[in-house]
Amino acid sequence: MKTILNWTEKMRFTADCDGNAVTMDAKAPLGENKAMTPKELVATGLGGCTAMDVIALLKKYKQDYKSLQVEVDITSSSGGHPVVFAEAHLLFQVTGEVDKAILLESVNLSQTKFCGVSAMLSKALPIHYRVVLNGKEIGVGQANFSN
Repeated sequence: MKTILNWTEKMRFTADCDGNAVTMDAKAPLGENKAMTPKELVATGLGGCTAMDVIALLKKYKQDYKSLQVEVDITSSSGGHPVVFAEAHLLFQVTGEVDKAILLESVNLSQTKFCGVSAMLSKALPIHYRVVLNGKEIGVGQANFSN
């Protein structure tokens, strides 16, 4: 994988990887907050990676899901620089005719075997998750890639 970043103006950059582009910016006063910051992109990558795993597994097991939302809530360190991620909380919210056991196993597999972003980040900070199916919490866990 190779990504090329080009400065466009002020604190704004465009990153290009394999023909796909994304813009990033800094918060004011340095930037204009016209795009996600690099840390926001990392948090988004975490959510996207695990969401894609879960959807792929639900499709594999022929589950009739209607929606999947993954909320990523990051707590950052305080008291010095650099400010880094201290803890992540993922909230998986699924609606539809989905087997509870299959959904829990799908999230667990993502957070213990498949999600490369979770595997990398979990070496630096704990990643906790909750799973909600049709408005009811059905499970909790933590990323664990010890194997």
